Amino acid sequence: MSEIHEECGVFGIFAPEKQDVASTAYYALFALQHRGQESAGIVVNDDGVFHTHKDAGLVNDVFTADNLRRLGEGNMAIGHVRYSTTGASGRENAQPIVVNHLKGNMALAHNGNLVNAYELRSELESEGSIFHTTSDSEVIAYIVTKERVKTRSIEEAVQNAMGKLKGAYSFLVMSPSKLIAVRDPAGFHPLCYGVREDGSYIVASESCALDAIGAKLVREVEPGEMLIFTKNGVTSDRSLCGKPKHLCVFEYLYIARPDSVIEGKSVHEARKQAGRFLAERYKIDADIVIGVPDSGLDAAYGYAEASGIPYGIGFIKNKYIGRTFIAPGQAAREDRVRIKLNVLKSAIEGKRVILVDDSIVRGTTCERIVRMLRNAGATEVHMLSSAPAFLNPCYYGTDIDSRDNLIACHHTVPEIAKIIGADSVGYLPLEKVALLTGGDGSGFCTACFDGNYPTEAPTLSDKSRFERWERPISENPKFRNKK
Repeated sequence: MSEIHEECGVFGIFAPEKQDVASTAYYALFALQHRGQESAGIVVNDDGVFHTHKDAGLVNDVFTADNLRRLGEGNMAIGHVRYSTTGASGRENAQPIVVNHLKGNMALAHNGNLVNAYELRSELESEGSIFHTTSDSEVIAYIVTKERVKTRSIEEAVQNAMGKLKGAYSFLVMSPSKLIAVRDPAGFHPLCYGVREDGSYIVASESCALDAIGAKLVREVEPGEMLIFTKNGVTSDRSLCGKPKHLCVFEYLYIARPDSVIEGKSVHEARKQAGRFLAERYKIDADIVIGVPDSGLDAAYGYAEASGIPYGIGFIKNKYIGRTFIAPGQAAREDRVRIKLNVLKSAIEGKRVILVDDSIVRGTTCERIVRMLRNAGATEVHMLSSAPAFLNPCYYGTDIDSRDNLIACHHTVPEIAKIIGADSVGYLPLEKVALLTGGDGSGFCTACFDGNYPTEAPTLSDKSRFERWERPISENPKFRNKK
């Protein structure tokens, strides 16, 4: 865990007539690739017959022209890109999940993390359910399916399931005749919808996916809202709306693409504002301000703009490699850092550098980047984070499941500077986080910074908590103290 890990990305389309919805989903998933790079999948609905293709890898690796052609045409499709915040990263956990049940079939794509997934799965298994994956998304699929066999409609089943789910979830459910979009009552992660000129409805984790396929953003799916798309149009169920909102502030700081708009606010502008706040707090005498590509660039520009220190390009990024954390194992991650970034020596040599990144998590990547700048001839390196110090686990989707590897939990700021080799280190002040989008500071989840969790902590929180069930049944926590 050298850096923060992503969320997942979901996409859905409901078209008025049959068309190449697979290719539409493909291009949209490209736009959402930053949210998950472990696996990708698309399910196409052709008159109630579901055609599926999913696998481990990037969108461009998973889908070939032949794969897309075999998916065929349809009037609905859902897609998914995954980073595993719960469960292993193998092919078996790729989404969307397709379920065939007593009343038909269903496909589901999920972004988020349930805090009660362990309890729900234990209950389902005790009733005889057999799980094929180790993700909490399959738990959601099971609960929706269980409700569907005893309800009159898929939307009623989803509504009942929402009453049992706790934590973060934005998910899409596709039935033979409907596309349903759901966002948890706290609104931890974004979900929006739009329309295209041909009358197709589009749902996606971020607005950048709508832009990629020529759709116009209508609005966000409200926290607790369920949208149902059918041939008769779109309807809304807001019976679970009205609870306090807790949008993950890290969507603005790191996760979302800078060209996305979340709840009417530009991600790019929020990151620039973070840089301005850093400039107010840390008045450093330096020659150049640079950002770590990609999510540190906007904040670096904001710092330069507010401080008057010139903004410059300090790194050249290899565009053909995924984000650092994708590589399994620490040694591989170290190789990825060297391959991914190269210092522009002519811009750095002999200069005092302010280096802005989106966060400081474990510190290992920061140390390597600072060393690269030193080797390129930087006389000073001042490291600034556009996020506050990470002090607590996140239970809602970003993959920080313990305090063990969080450098700020074990070292003071001067100690961190010494560890990573910087002349100084600074964090975005916590009180400024909630002001990034120009509001009154309400409606954000900042638990990873301040420990104020909107929900109860889960019984088990480690990413691989379901893999432990592969041990002998006598070692399964559910069966301890049972004879």
